[in-house]
Amino acid sequence: MLKIGIVGVGHLGKFHLNNWLEINDVEVVGFVDPSDEIAADVIAKYGIKRFFDTDDFLNQCDAIDIVAPTNYHYEWCEKAIKLGKHVFVEKPFAHTMDEARQLVKLAKESNIKLQVGHVERFNPAFLALKGFDLKPMFIEVHRLAQFNPRGTEVSVILDLMIHDIDIILSLVKSDVKKISASGVAVMTDTPDIANVRIEFDNGCVANLTSSRISMKKMRKMRVFQKDAYIGIDFLDKKTEIIKLKEEQDINVFAFDMATPNGTKTIAVANPPVPQINAIKRELEEFKDAINNNTQTVVSEIDGLKAMDVAHQILAKIGNTSIAG
Repeated sequence: MLKIGIVGVGHLGKFHLNNWLEINDVEVVGFVDPSDEIAADVIAKYGIKRFFDTDDFLNQCDAIDIVAPTNYHYEWCEKAIKLGKHVFVEKPFAHTMDEARQLVKLAKESNIKLQVGHVERFNPAFLALKGFDLKPMFIEVHRLAQFNPRGTEVSVILDLMIHDIDIILSLVKSDVKKISASGVAVMTDTPDIANVRIEFDNGCVANLTSSRISMKKMRKMRVFQKDAYIGIDFLDKKTEIIKLKEEQDINVFAFDMATPNGTKTIAVANPPVPQINAIKRELEEFKDAINNNTQTVVSEIDGLKAMDVAHQILAKIGNTSIAG
């Protein structure tokens, strides 16, 4: 039985708590949260112990799930890792690059399992592409959200765009060559809207747009490669693949298209999208990595790489003086 402790049971923390309670072979030993009001609500609803002593809390756990604001990530990760506890920590991995690098070093030395909460890796629409050969040469992303004060302790880059940065880095097996970026601070002191172009050594280019002051929600990624176009709707959980029809493509919609090289038959497929809860799946994968002594799906190295690109973007925006 894996003993889990939760750090932070606010809005997102409650989602984590609910899912942990549904996962087999897991015991939630308690939580830590500075808000008496939130804590009282959780105790009344779930009957779970609130801890005040950090050492006592950590000693009761095999692993902790950190769903606190980003500026608390390093403090909790460091304490847990030094005690040999496994760590799940929400994105972004840490508040600064120095903190992230130090946590990577500590995790390696301690031989614990650490997973960063880039939940879109577990989005059903993205998982639907498992087994499909993705070799992107151009990626276009739009992630738009209505304004919510929660999460604004960091910029839109580290709040929203980092999801797509992580996905793109997992797809493009190449180093970043160049980053161009612009951003505007509207509702907060950091960029709330940003547009970014990432060029990779292998020739792939990714254009990303993120906004947290939009009138509508959108979370879409379009991937173009030599033989296919792939559309991923992370919000509505839909996936579409358009490519040249092959003999093994059966039971798919197809049509003929005239091209300079003759008529081509185009196949349009909607791969089955698994009916899963992304948060529950990422927590289950973390548990399995601990129990089976395997690599976490989104490792501390992945978290560091996504943060590195995000901070390069912030530096570019700062240098243009657009963000104010």
